[in-house]
Amino acid sequence: MTVASTLIPARLRLRDQARVASIGLRARRLRAALSALGIAIGTAAIVAVLGLSSSSQAGLLNEIDRLGTNLLTASSGQSFSGQTAQLPLEAPSRISRIESVEQVAHTGTVDAAKVYRSPLIPSISTNALQVRAASLNLPSVLATTVAEGRWLNSATATQPVAVLGAVAAQRLGIDRVHPGQRIWLGGQWFYVAGILSQAVLATEIDTSVMVGYPAAQRYLNYTSIVHGKPATGPPTTIYVRSQTSQVGAVHSVLAQTANPESPNEVDVSQPSDALTARAAASGAFNSLFLGLGVVALIVGAVGVANIMIISVLERRSEIGLRRALGATRGQIRTQFLSEAVVLAFLGGTAGVAAGVLATAVYADSKHWAVVIPTEAWAGGIGAAIVIGALAGLLPALRAARMSPTEALRTV
Repeated sequence: MTVASTLIPARLRLRDQARVASIGLRARRLRAALSALGIAIGTAAIVAVLGLSSSSQAGLLNEIDRLGTNLLTASSGQSFSGQTAQLPLEAPSRISRIESVEQVAHTGTVDAAKVYRSPLIPSISTNALQVRAASLNLPSVLATTVAEGRWLNSATATQPVAVLGAVAAQRLGIDRVHPGQRIWLGGQWFYVAGILSQAVLATEIDTSVMVGYPAAQRYLNYTSIVHGKPATGPPTTIYVRSQTSQVGAVHSVLAQTANPESPNEVDVSQPSDALTARAAASGAFNSLFLGLGVVALIVGAVGVANIMIISVLERRSEIGLRRALGATRGQIRTQFLSEAVVLAFLGGTAGVAAGVLATAVYADSKHWAVVIPTEAWAGGIGAAIVIGALAGLLPALRAARMSPTEALRTV
């Protein structure tokens, strides 16, 4: 009786398979590095886009938490006829009597007054700046500070003295306050007392020049008639700080309290909601940059496929020798597929490191918290591996189909 013995090919251990897969890459380091570069660029773009978006959102939300979410604004809207409505003079005092309201400040826009650096500036060059009469507690209610000089007080509020918003100061070319500094406001000279820091919760203040209500009435003719007599005002925007737990309740009664006769003519808003929406919208452009990252990954995949096809052609003798020594088609296929995956993994890892570094440097320059979402780095490496596997699949199949005699014929 003849006993037929069947030769069963030995299986390569994972460690041995990794060593065999790295031979081709170590033998052609420059080519492998250039091919991995495309994968690295695409992965870095994905990580950086998601990381910067998350870091900017975290920075903005932290700023909102610092400034408080309990600020509400009531501003003059439009009347039924479509004209600009007017808030009652008593609106701030009425609102201050709401039980859950802690602070109330207000401003009045002086539309007739324009501001310039000097009277020599053409009247058309207004720089889109507004003049506002402001209550003395405005900075504390808006949680902003004075960057240069001083804010208005009970004395300077009655005199031709102004305080510039952060953007207004830049457009007027004023970066510091010195004694005797003046601006041309409403056809006359006003002294500059200070410059405000950026008002994150009230961006309209940044492009405004603030004066006291008494000064606005006396020098800019900002008055209204009450019972036949001139009075200071009216306010156009009222800023309300309420108890944080009662923001919703105050919001629901703010318009009715400000103008009981025509509450529909009062626009009520919560600035922190707009900032939160901006934080969410800041990721709207992510799809564009992520698309560019995907394109870079595809380009990298083409590079990986190219190097693997060339590698198969150059290494036919190696393939034939391994097949002659007993390597199966599956082992040849796994070898070349593993090379492509390792190449993509190295490129993806380098890309993640570059993306994290770019995010950290930029976020630190903006004083943001560095946030790298898990899906950014994990997705980047995962996408690189998948694309590398797809790019190496065809060359691996081509190498596995090569017969030993055909391969050795080229030696």
